[in-house]
Amino acid sequence: MYSKLFSVTLAAALCGSLGQLKAQTNVADDFKPSMLNQPGQEYPQVNSQGYARFRIKAPQADSVKVSLGLGGRGGTKLSKGSDGYFTGTTEGPMDEGFHYYHLTVDGGTFNDPGTLNYYGSTRWESGIEIPARDQDFYSLKNVPHGNVQQILYPSASTGTSRRAYVYTPPGYEKEKSKKYPVLYLQHGWGEDETAWSNQGRANLIMDNLIAEGKTKPFIIVMTYGMTNEVKFGGLRNFKVDNFQTVLTDELIPYVDVNFRTMADRAHRAMGGLSMGGMETHAITLAKPDTFGYYALLSGGLYTPEETAGKAKPMLIFMSCGSRERPDGVKTAAANLKSAGYNAVSYVSENTGHEFQTWRRSLHELAPMLFTK
Repeated sequence: MYSKLFSVTLAAALCGSLGQLKAQTNVADDFKPSMLNQPGQEYPQVNSQGYARFRIKAPQADSVKVSLGLGGRGGTKLSKGSDGYFTGTTEGPMDEGFHYYHLTVDGGTFNDPGTLNYYGSTRWESGIEIPARDQDFYSLKNVPHGNVQQILYPSASTGTSRRAYVYTPPGYEKEKSKKYPVLYLQHGWGEDETAWSNQGRANLIMDNLIAEGKTKPFIIVMTYGMTNEVKFGGLRNFKVDNFQTVLTDELIPYVDVNFRTMADRAHRAMGGLSMGGMETHAITLAKPDTFGYYALLSGGLYTPEETAGKAKPMLIFMSCGSRERPDGVKTAAANLKSAGYNAVSYVSENTGHEFQTWRRSLHELAPMLFTK
């Protein structure tokens, strides 16, 4: 998945020298268990500066390494103590937000038994959360909450029953006559339909925005974007055609029948992160009469040339982290504006190809949707 490949390797490449210079000097001794730890587990821990510390019991092992870490040397190597525990701290602070990681124990790949697992990199990976200064917008608060439910919908084109998760906003169950717009929101490479609500906290972002009166309530549909089996690292072999059929010919009609939707182009949006942005780009251009709002989150760019002659979108939103290619996003938006489109660019500061970028992007995007 793009987020796995880039959040680790990009941070290592760009911040390696900083991590080496720090050499763990002046590391604050205020480590606390990560908020994603399993119940009762003390490790992994994070401190106020964003350092992560790990402690793994493996008395028969010779080496343990964590895939996270700065310095460009392939992660954080843990040191073995006489008690059989391996411990270690990242060379420098990690980016704020969510990170996937795993352990390499004597050459084998394992998850950290201390933390919860999240689907990414085409497998269940350990997860750690580095508290962010702006985490309030996706925090669990005492506000009315929507509901995230699993649905199973038939797919004749693939000969299977497929799964999606659907967020319905607060009040959906009570106001039986009210209809809602819909955002179809796609995950990244190697992830699945659980990513946006688990790693991305999309439901909490929406709950908080709605409670603050900053966005119109709308439904979010999140489904699995892989329709052909492509091994890790083989994104170039992925073809969007089959997924386009699943989405536009099967899932959207199912959602419109089974949920109270405003079933027209003006009230339907599509967006996605990374690979999900690639899917969004291809499908919105192929089906301009289906979607009225487009959003690419670290997922490419639109140009006036490729949108010319098609039904005009009411919004084109493009975002990325400041450690990606922000100039490209800004330039693309400026070119689209000059051509008469409502185009918006957003850059997440001090983040790369990772979920903190995409959480912030959704927070910026949501208030712009369905305003016409």
